[in-house]
Amino acid sequence: MKLKAAIYCRLSKEDIDKASSGQESESIVNQTLMLLDFVEQKGFELYDIYKDDDYSGLYDDRPGFERLIKDAEDGKFNIVIAKSQSRFTRNMEHLERYIHHDFPLWGIRFIGMVDNADTEVKGNKKARQINGLVNEWYCEDLSESIKASYRIKQKKGQFLGSSTPYGYLKDPKDNHHLIPDPYAADVVKRIFHMYLSGIGKAQIGQILTKEGILIPTEYKRQVLKINYHNAMQKYGDDCRWSFQTIHGILKNEVYIGNLVQNKCRKKSYKDKSKKAVPQEEWIRVNNTHEPIISKEIFDRVQEQLKERARKVNIVALDENLFARRLFCGDCGKPFTVCYSKRNKRGERYRKYICSEYKQWGNKYCTSHSIREDVLEEIVLQDLRNHASMILTAESKNMLNEFKCISSFNNKPSDVKKIKEELQKIENYKVQAFENFVDGLLNKNEYIKLKEKYESDEKKLHVALQNYGGAVCENIEKTQFEKWLSSFTNNFNVEELTREMVLNLINSIYIFEDKRIQINYRFEFAEKKIG
Repeated sequence: MKLKAAIYCRLSKEDIDKASSGQESESIVNQTLMLLDFVEQKGFELYDIYKDDDYSGLYDDRPGFERLIKDAEDGKFNIVIAKSQSRFTRNMEHLERYIHHDFPLWGIRFIGMVDNADTEVKGNKKARQINGLVNEWYCEDLSESIKASYRIKQKKGQFLGSSTPYGYLKDPKDNHHLIPDPYAADVVKRIFHMYLSGIGKAQIGQILTKEGILIPTEYKRQVLKINYHNAMQKYGDDCRWSFQTIHGILKNEVYIGNLVQNKCRKKSYKDKSKKAVPQEEWIRVNNTHEPIISKEIFDRVQEQLKERARKVNIVALDENLFARRLFCGDCGKPFTVCYSKRNKRGERYRKYICSEYKQWGNKYCTSHSIREDVLEEIVLQDLRNHASMILTAESKNMLNEFKCISSFNNKPSDVKKIKEELQKIENYKVQAFENFVDGLLNKNEYIKLKEKYESDEKKLHVALQNYGGAVCENIEKTQFEKWLSSFTNNFNVEELTREMVLNLINSIYIFEDKRIQINYRFEFAEKKIG
């Protein structure tokens, strides 16, 4: 019976550069022909050919590679053949994981045709490991070389992004030079002029969405035919111009002819995730391409952005009694504050409505409005009821008979709500950093906000980890007593405060049918005795 063999071929960016410089091409076609000939010579039966074009050997999230590993685990072949071990992987961790651990467990032999890597040959392992180290060192040196080359090009004003900013195209004569895209450039001009006319960022997004203007990612995918993720497939009719997209366009110096690059970099040559680069290390080159917006208009917009940011004042977020605790029970979006029209006596009152409804109207949700004073009284009364239940003499004598359960109700929607809360905190952190960069927050204010958001994040991550387990018996006694003390202190309270809301309440959901769901940090349920 013939052994079944799988062929793996990979071409990376460095190989393309070699071919263009006149060196031996490592093309997928050449690799395939070479390996097919090898399979025939050895008398193996070919199962399938797995290919990855323009993928680095440092990572294992390659489509062809992932398919090969899945089929290997399913036992669909006995041998994996690559031109060399480095074609299969340049990562020492993957070498040990797949070639030296998983493949032997699955009964699979690995062969590197050119470098004689063969897991069936005794004494070959040390040579493979040495080659693995050499391959990884090569990648590290190459990474440093590429970064140095990129910085030189960036300082020369060459655009190095894989995708152009919305409103621009790559010059057919020079891929490192930007030229305006007439259609998208007109949309950018409209955005700047609308903002200067007093229209807010959210409202600008609403106008563009209602007019059917494609968001930047969809414009690039559908019109420019760039290989982008399909936002329409993911969001459907909900694919809208966001506040963040408009904000990014209004802040981008590219529209006045400047290039600002090196704003983030990879954490490591082996890690695709990126970290922000301090502003003083950004590479800015002026007048590199034709501007879409005049410097005068751009500067006026920046002043207006700062002025509006001062009015909002991110430090004052907590002045809203129910900030980051109040949500729509039907669409899950946060509630926002607005003011009623003046009555006959000229009075106005604050109320909360669904932010989705406020921005987009009843196409996506309804108002779910509730007056602040009404909600405050409802929450205050419910707090009193809980305190009374917990702190009666009978309850105090039976504290040991109580169990602590998560305020999340063990439903998939609860996990979604936690993740949405985490995303909101992430957005707050980004906005705080931008305000710090723009000089709207000093260093101490920014650090204080950052620490607060990180503290909130930790609590949510704990809630996420505890999800699914109703009984929280591992909660420390001191935490329990601290929470109980909070209720004790607020037993006879006459006025609801922000501190009370933060300490005792996780979330409040307002439903269209007027139901209100208050999720406290911990709920108590009495154990049934006998």
